Amino acid sequence: MKLKTQILLLILGIIFIPQTLFAQVDFNKTPDDDLGNFEDKFQEHFYEALKQKGIENYDRAIKSLLKCLELDDSKAVIYFELGKNYTQLKNFGAAEDALKKAIDKAPENEWFLDALYDVYYQKDDFNKALKTVKKLVKFHPDYKEDLVSLYIKNKKYKDALKTLDELDKDYGVSERRDFMRNQIYNATGGDKERIENLEERVANNPNNEALYLRLIYRYSELGDKEKAFNTAKELLEKKPNSHIVHLALYKFYLSDNMPKEAINSMKIILTSLKIKPDAKTKVLNDFVSFVKNNPQYENDLLEVTTMVSDDNNGKSNVELAQYYLQKGNKEMALKHYEMALNKDSENFEVLKSVILLYIDSKQHQKVVDLATKALDVFPSQPIIYLANGVAFNHLNRPKDAIETLETGIDYVIDNAQMEIDFYKQLSTAYRMINNITKANAFSKKAENVLIKQ
Repeated sequence: MKLKTQILLLILGIIFIPQTLFAQVDFNKTPDDDLGNFEDKFQEHFYEALKQKGIENYDRAIKSLLKCLELDDSKAVIYFELGKNYTQLKNFGAAEDALKKAIDKAPENEWFLDALYDVYYQKDDFNKALKTVKKLVKFHPDYKEDLVSLYIKNKKYKDALKTLDELDKDYGVSERRDFMRNQIYNATGGDKERIENLEERVANNPNNEALYLRLIYRYSELGDKEKAFNTAKELLEKKPNSHIVHLALYKFYLSDNMPKEAINSMKIILTSLKIKPDAKTKVLNDFVSFVKNNPQYENDLLEVTTMVSDDNNGKSNVELAQYYLQKGNKEMALKHYEMALNKDSENFEVLKSVILLYIDSKQHQKVVDLATKALDVFPSQPIIYLANGVAFNHLNRPKDAIETLETGIDYVIDNAQMEIDFYKQLSTAYRMINNITKANAFSKKAENVLIKQ
């Protein structure tokens, strides 16, 4: 249930009960007849009910409240307290009955209605919840959003849209209400109404770039590329310094075979401080894909990646690294893999790529440094032990190579080629310390695995 309800019901015991109950019964009055004794008993049972509810003994609280009713069944607050306790026990039928009696005695009491609304909501009885919220709306406008939600649950979409329009008119648009509005359009297939609503909002808020983008997106979604493109150009005309508009423009330029304009838009996006990294990632990936098919624009890609290298996230850098690897530019591939690893040090695929490129470029000390750290995170990955062993052999540290290789080979499972590589590196390491017997033994093991393949 909503937070407002919980807060209001929490403070009820402090504010409401003294006004409702105590105003009718003077507990400070000195008893001078049977009436005084009656009031003492009523007071005793009522406070016992509050105490038991406070320590979550709802059954005992109900017993005390029922004793109160035996003494006096005219007080609405007793039925209200009964309803709350029954609700806590998930006895919604009894809670509904008690709260209805409270409302009969005080039909204009907001708190009683709100408690009944809570019961219906927990029961998923959205039809009765809707009827109750309609009564609550006059107490506080916050209930109007609950009303919209219930209209949607009851598939009364026209009423929901009408209420949303009223709320937007009175309080301005909000992200939450936009979400509910789109729920309705999605449920009804109301694309025409969705577009009309956005067009009206754009007309009323011509400087709101986000609204333009939503309208462009909806036009594109419906396949009306011309309107989408024209709307993007209209936004650029109104706000020539806008960066956000290029999130839409570059795609239109690409599809219309306008590469120079597309590249210009992508450069603006990728160097902008106003556009979020996730959006830049998508654009950069599109840029890489475009250059793969149009290699004559590779210099533009090189230029922009240099400009935004510090701003890219790991995913973008991996995409660039793979691109450069395909082009045979291992130096640039390694650079971007390293950047990706700096942003996500526990990405095993990136780690493996960096280690293998270090070996390929004969940066053996870097292999050792990185592999040593990596084994703390990935202690059962044989490729790291193998790379570490290769690097130790190249650094003339055969004992270290033997130690890491003999540990790592235990993790090799169903990978004959990797097993052969381990045996070859162990043979090399033992040969370096003049243990020819073991060197030959591991060389023979490698041959045997090869023969069995």
